Amino acid sequence: MFNASLNTSSPSDAQQVLAPYGWDEEWADAFAPHAAEGLLPGRVVRVDRGQCDVVTAGGVLRADTAFVTPHDPLRVVCTGDWVAVEPDGNPRYVRTYLPRRTAFVRSTSSKRSEGQILAANVDHAIVAVSLAAELELARVERFLALAWESGAQPLVVLTKADLVPDPVTLAHLVQDVETAAPGVPVLSVSAEQGEGLDVLAAVVAGGTAVLLGQSGAGKSTLANALLGEDTMDVQAVRDVDGKGRHTTTTRNLLAMPGGGVLIDTPGLRGVGLWDASTGVGQVFAEIEELARGCRFHDCAHESEPGCAVVVAIDTGELSVRRLESYRKLMRENQRIIAKTDARMRAELRKEWKRRGAIGKAAMEAKRGRVR
Repeated sequence: MFNASLNTSSPSDAQQVLAPYGWDEEWADAFAPHAAEGLLPGRVVRVDRGQCDVVTAGGVLRADTAFVTPHDPLRVVCTGDWVAVEPDGNPRYVRTYLPRRTAFVRSTSSKRSEGQILAANVDHAIVAVSLAAELELARVERFLALAWESGAQPLVVLTKADLVPDPVTLAHLVQDVETAAPGVPVLSVSAEQGEGLDVLAAVVAGGTAVLLGQSGAGKSTLANALLGEDTMDVQAVRDVDGKGRHTTTTRNLLAMPGGGVLIDTPGLRGVGLWDASTGVGQVFAEIEELARGCRFHDCAHESEPGCAVVVAIDTGELSVRRLESYRKLMRENQRIIAKTDARMRAELRKEWKRRGAIGKAAMEAKRGRVR
């Protein structure tokens, strides 16, 4: 146990200094047992190779995370965590982190059953999509599935709106994204001209927001615009495809002058799902609703009789693109779960055999071999 006299800050000091970073009474109550041991509360603003920068009532300090390095990669210290830090020592150590309210997790690789936590205790997940390149709605849906699964409220921000001067064209682009993001606000912004930044700043002021998107999506430019200063490095996008190179290499938590905090993340080339069935269902809420009207509860929405989803495709109520995207994400999510869940693996094998038998029977019938 640590000597409480070494704690140079009082609870009121912690409240005053850490409140802009999201500290509240619930966090204080959760931290109380650690405070009794003389540990300091703080929020992780950056993690780098086994060490992290933590903002505390006494300022920002560097701490070692060696005590919090479990085999489970989802339990390592990450940006956004509230942690208990030793009051002194060289090096200082993070002793533990408080239970997370939300966590943004992706799969590190489609070939491994490992997840990677990108940010913790996030209220708003801002998916940045550049209008300098052709819209990839399927990628937007993928980001949103992870955002919903995290427990945060998603928001899609279409950046570089000044590159689409025609208001009618811009309105159509916004509408396309809204169709792919039911229940999610879609905002077009231009950091160059300041359009939409007031609305975005109001969202960020409501808690902790994380910026997500590919390289060149304009995340660092947005962060600078919201901060009112060039804190994050920015590089020009390529003219050939509108994409940029990585300018942010670590996840950084930044306090906003108008309130709230923002976590800027490196551009994500791959966004693999990690047990995101709830998130996928939220993104494709209209398909999940239609599926309730199917004759069979395990309908695959392909050629089964009484399939309400297929009927919606035929009538134009649902687009083929949406259904294909839904199927792809559901299959990917099932594969990820199957790698870590033996029962799910068995169920998948049973389903594959069932479908194989149906396919074989169909081929036999087609060839006139059914008697």
